[in-house]
Amino acid sequence: MKFIFEVRMKPGYTVEEYAEAWIRASEIIQRTPGARGTYLHRKIGESDTLLAIATWESKAHRDAKDDRRDETVRAILEKHAKNCIITVIGEFEEPEWAVLPEQGAS
Repeated sequence: MKFIFEVRMKPGYTVEEYAEAWIRASEIIQRTPGARGTYLHRKIGESDTLLAIATWESKAHRDAKDDRRDETVRAILEKHAKNCIITVIGEFEEPEWAVLPEQGAS
């Protein structure tokens, strides 16, 4: 499953500051059973906006994690809450439909 959220920086906080802390927290969170990676994308044309996509084995695995258990993760999330506007887009199943380019096609 995918957990997707948008992050907008408040004035005075940079994407680079967010990303540095996001990497530190994500490295810890990815030790959680069922974690399958996370990605951070910068929005084209809005350099202060990011899209985060966290991949989990299942919704149950994501729901079982507890970010409050780790002091470092808790501190990072508290800092983000003060310096960013975070909008949860939602939780999504793995794709049921896909159209991919043919191998070797240009």
